[in-house]
Amino acid sequence: MSLPPEKASELKQLIQQQLSKMDVHGRIREILAETIREELAPDQQHLSTEDLIKALRRRGIIDDVMKELNFVPDSVDQELPSSPKHAVGFDKQSTFKKTNIDPTRRYLYLQVLGGKAFLEHLQEPEPLPGQVCSTFTLCLHYRNQRFRSKPVPCACEPDFHDGFLLEVHRESLGDGTRMADSTTMLSISDPIHMVLIKTDIFGETTLIASYFLEWRSVLGSENGVTSLTVELMGLALERQKTAEKERLFLVYAKQWWREYLQIRPSHNSRLVKIFAQDENGINRPVCSYVKPLRAGRLLDTPRQAARFVNVLGYERAPVIGGGGKQEQWCTLLAFLCRNKGDCEDHANLLCSLLLGYGLEAFVCVGTKAKGVPHAWVMTCGTDGTITFWESLTGHRYIHKPTNPDEPPPAEQPKPLYPYRTIGCVFNHQMFLGNCQPSDAVETCVFDLNDESKWKPMSEEAIKSVCAPGATTSLPPFPPLCASTIDASVTSNEIEMQLRLLVSEHRKDLGLTTVWEDQLSYLLSPALASYEFERTTSISAGNEEFQDAIRRAVPDGHTFKGFPIHFVYRNARRAFATCLRSPFCEEIICCRGDQVRLAVRVRVFTYPESACAVWIMFACKYRSVL
Repeated sequence: MSLPPEKASELKQLIQQQLSKMDVHGRIREILAETIREELAPDQQHLSTEDLIKALRRRGIIDDVMKELNFVPDSVDQELPSSPKHAVGFDKQSTFKKTNIDPTRRYLYLQVLGGKAFLEHLQEPEPLPGQVCSTFTLCLHYRNQRFRSKPVPCACEPDFHDGFLLEVHRESLGDGTRMADSTTMLSISDPIHMVLIKTDIFGETTLIASYFLEWRSVLGSENGVTSLTVELMGLALERQKTAEKERLFLVYAKQWWREYLQIRPSHNSRLVKIFAQDENGINRPVCSYVKPLRAGRLLDTPRQAARFVNVLGYERAPVIGGGGKQEQWCTLLAFLCRNKGDCEDHANLLCSLLLGYGLEAFVCVGTKAKGVPHAWVMTCGTDGTITFWESLTGHRYIHKPTNPDEPPPAEQPKPLYPYRTIGCVFNHQMFLGNCQPSDAVETCVFDLNDESKWKPMSEEAIKSVCAPGATTSLPPFPPLCASTIDASVTSNEIEMQLRLLVSEHRKDLGLTTVWEDQLSYLLSPALASYEFERTTSISAGNEEFQDAIRRAVPDGHTFKGFPIHFVYRNARRAFATCLRSPFCEEIICCRGDQVRLAVRVRVFTYPESACAVWIMFACKYRSVL
């Protein structure tokens, strides 16, 4: 195998540097002089290359050089600061198993040795072999690389034993193939973002911890290994600069808010959200939660991206005690690893994906009915069309403003969208407060360039703290990961479980169950059509489905079907939900002559192992007059 010319040149340079460091040339000269004195016969004029190699080998020079030229990647060995609740330890591992290491690249090797002080699991018994139990999973993100540890049973001292090889390189054009030197590595401020997720026996996920590991202290230690926190002056200076930028932005934001209130005192009651608290309790500018995000080949269209965000689970941030809504906006990695989040998390991700597709997208902050705070996404078309995207449902709405000064028409249709008021809009570059006389969405004019209607923040001020690399306190966005779920296998498993649950339920009612496989199969096109419509807003294939069902149901028989949609894969939970529907319960508990039952499950997979699960129950029976 031959190296590319540029890599071969760099490798030669590294070898030359190592030879100079060991003073190999000086040692060769000494050995050459000694050999000439001791071994050169009077009638010999010169030593051959072979004679010189033998002399160097006898004195161990060649062995020493080869040992020194073994490429050993930089390793990180660091412990998280002690915590009253949880701690995870890291150490170095000298050998790398089943990993191809490029000798022209720099690496960090991080090994997880275990966890301590998970006191909520102090009394938890050790699981028996094969027993289903709650698990911990550690997720890592570093400079466009993502890793996930093997799940380990939850315990007071969870048995984490996993290693992660992280590649350190510059991302600018032309530098991607060069080995990063110490100066370059010191300038790479991206921390290692670690997220700890707990998954219970029902597949529900909980965010346990989120931590940003500063790895560059390893550069100040001997042999590239450290077990202590090393405070480098350059890092302290960098943090001071970050703190100063954030302080100046806070001063600017306060001044902007004072000016906004001077326009109209009633602005004080509008939902103008400049900062939001993340899962670590750190206040960040809301613009930092959005960034153009490309999905690679995992998602093909903006509407498919909206469907992906829609099937990620919805869960409101937990509220402790009374009061209103708990404020917590998750970082993107925490949201994706947890696979569920609040409306703001969904809106931030959808806005980022739409920006990645080249649309002019903004997150909107306002209220729904009854004054409930809410966030959704808006895109501005080049023709002036304003489209609202509801990230929790995937629905799209065209906004048609009404002029409050004009007399109302005879019949005023209610807006289809659920939004009532809007306080501000933002993306990664812009933040605008609504300063129109009314904050009602239906009368709002979305001419964002009109400063009499929208008060903008300075784009330079936003860029100073929200642009990539502007501050060390902002985590970079992770790439999306492809699904690890086999759609066919999972569909079949859920379907078999539902058949068993239906049969048991009917047995409890004193009813027998006869399944018709062909009828079950005929339900597949309907489920595919439902998902296609959710993704594209286009209905297709329903005519063929209805024709096939008419042919499958004999004269004098009745057919009933009930489709339902879930974003989780728990068959028992889905079945319990289906039974709460009178129409579905009527099908499952069908009584009559020649009753035949059918059920079909179709799982559609999306990035991050998110799933849309469609289930259709059906029955056919002979009608009795």
